[in-house]
Amino acid sequence: MNEQAAIKKRHAAAAAVRYLQQDMILGIGTGTTVNVFIELLASGGTAALPRAVVSSSEASTARLRAAGMTVLDVNDVGRLPLYIDGADEATRRRQLTKGGGGALTGEKIIAAAAERFVCILDDSKLVSTLGRFPLPVEVIPMARSYVARRLSEFGGRPVWRRGIITDYGNHILDVHGLSIEDPVAMEQTINQITGVVTCGLFAARGADRLLVGTDEGVEEI
Repeated sequence: MNEQAAIKKRHAAAAAVRYLQQDMILGIGTGTTVNVFIELLASGGTAALPRAVVSSSEASTARLRAAGMTVLDVNDVGRLPLYIDGADEATRRRQLTKGGGGALTGEKIIAAAAERFVCILDDSKLVSTLGRFPLPVEVIPMARSYVARRLSEFGGRPVWRRGIITDYGNHILDVHGLSIEDPVAMEQTINQITGVVTCGLFAARGADRLLVGTDEGVEEI
């Protein structure tokens, strides 16, 4: 990551701090921009601190515990007022592609459970049409080849992300070369393929706010 990109990520992460409320239970995602936000929490650089967090991945859980945060299982949490996460791509309609870090299933569960989803990202991730970033699809291992053949029907090129096993013991196919004109319809269609756990389109439940780090500061969408 170059210094300019790092500055933009810091701008976005710092802007998310104002959404925190003292003693809330906070959902935390996965990725480089989220790691910057976790560093802010760890350094005491926020006016309000959550009472506990729920995490979308084992990687983020390890970082949060190292920062002294109490990490809860989402099954043990009733109300989840806020989820903060990043994205690999986002449109101005607040529809996202996520899963470059392999945590898409946990991210989708927490996004669904949260009352508000604030997405933090730098302006290189803002696109007019999703698909420039390969679309991750988490699949049951025995269904990988079948699902790949089905995904090819959409005009993309599915590639097995070799050597990666998700937190839930599954494989990931990255679909290259898509131009996703109707993200909601494609999300629903892919998720109906037998053997798919979920895909990395966050369109039916997109972000409520985008905080986009730029050279000048933050654009809020």
